[in-house]
Amino acid sequence: MTQPFTSPIAVIPSGAHGRPFPWGGLLVLAAAVFLSVTAEMLPTGLLPEMSTELGVGESQIGLLVSVFAFAVVLTSIPLARFTRTVSRHRLIVVVLVVVSLSSFVTAIAPTFEILVGARIVGGMAHGLFWAVMGAYSGYLVPKEQLGRAVAITTGGGTLAFVLGVPLGTMLGHAIGWRSAFGAIAVLSIVGAVLMLWLLPRVERPARSDQPAPRHPSGRRKLDATVPAVALTCLLAAVIMIGHYSFYTFIAPYLTGQLGVAAGDVGLLLAVYGLAGAGGLVLAGTVFGRRPTLGLALSVATTAVAVSIMAVFAGNAVIAIGAFVLWGLVFGMLPPLLGARLLHVASVDIRDTSSAFYSTSFNVGIGGGALVGGALLDGLGLTSLPVAYLVTLCLAGGLLIAAEIYARRSGALSAEAPRV
Repeated sequence: MTQPFTSPIAVIPSGAHGRPFPWGGLLVLAAAVFLSVTAEMLPTGLLPEMSTELGVGESQIGLLVSVFAFAVVLTSIPLARFTRTVSRHRLIVVVLVVVSLSSFVTAIAPTFEILVGARIVGGMAHGLFWAVMGAYSGYLVPKEQLGRAVAITTGGGTLAFVLGVPLGTMLGHAIGWRSAFGAIAVLSIVGAVLMLWLLPRVERPARSDQPAPRHPSGRRKLDATVPAVALTCLLAAVIMIGHYSFYTFIAPYLTGQLGVAAGDVGLLLAVYGLAGAGGLVLAGTVFGRRPTLGLALSVATTAVAVSIMAVFAGNAVIAIGAFVLWGLVFGMLPPLLGARLLHVASVDIRDTSSAFYSTSFNVGIGGGALVGGALLDGLGLTSLPVAYLVTLCLAGGLLIAAEIYARRSGALSAEAPRV
């Protein structure tokens, strides 16, 4: 039976060599990432408006980010396993439709409790989306082009911070926060139709015909790349905990500590995101073959930028300059971490690794929002950059440990460039 809206692009075997670079498919994935990330992070720019209308504290609105993220944490791996026989193409389209429905319910939710329920459903869809999307881009290109492909799809997330969240914030300020979520609902449906029409189908690589090696006890041996994947996931979680303990509450920090007018917050978030786009370019060009150096410089420079924001909070020019620098160097982290994950993970566990990575990322997002909310209520805004600095120190140690392990174990194979 012929399916409606059949993609005009033929099925692409995973890792096919000699084919044109799949710009169209990767750009459609990037657009879907843009919509999903915007839906996730939009409350960060609309905390005051949502808090006032719903009659709850700003820290409780911040919990909407945590609820969303923990829904990802608890469900992405089980859902990825449950749907492993479903067409990747069909699944990723359906998931974006669910993101749209969640955003629509958020836009019309009469109470905070219904809003929480909508965020939980959105988080479940978001987690499954990232589990599929992370591996999907890897199926479209051969291994030596993974860094380029991941940078393109991750660029959708960067664009969410450049345009999505800032424009949603400005729209929410102008005509109400509900309109911003309604816009995401409509755009997500449009994105689902475009993916149904334009996204190439892929064939997942077949597993080796050889039986998996067994331990002398008779049990199957653990995939040799699991420890390297675990270290990458742990590193991502720690970095995100620190980042979102601060960034979730960046709107009140900008207005309360730096003296930024509420109407200018959206513009500053746009500048921050634009700087992040510059970091994305740096990740794919300058540090494409030196990911460890790029990650190390990003972590160190983020620590410097956040320290300047804390120390010079009374000087808006210096503090905002440091805020933009933070956006630049943080923009390098997701593409470098994501490409590294796909390089260190064997083909047999790539889907599962992407699910674990998405889970780790969202442990960081949700945990960071919880930590930030607790610090905000208990110690005030000034404690947020301090907490971030502590986690950055821990991330630096983990990065060193991960690189030492990779060098000793050969987790980064000779055939894979270090991206």
